[in-house]
Amino acid sequence: MNTVEGRWFKSTYSSAQGDDCVEVAFDEELVLVRDSKDTSRPHLAVRHRDWARLVGFAVRG
Repeated sequence: MNTVEGRWFKSTYSSAQGDDCVEVAFDEELVLVRDSKDTSRPHLAVRHRDWARLVGFAVRG
């Protein structure tokens, strides 16, 4: 997954302190999610369609 290094980002809704956040990176096949407080830990990888379903669910509340 070295192709996504340097492309991780946090939500614009993240606090200025940067705590309690996740970072997300997109590659051609997957969306990668990691803990912003400990980026050395393994990340979660999901397919784009599954990520879209998760985000849609969160938006609907």
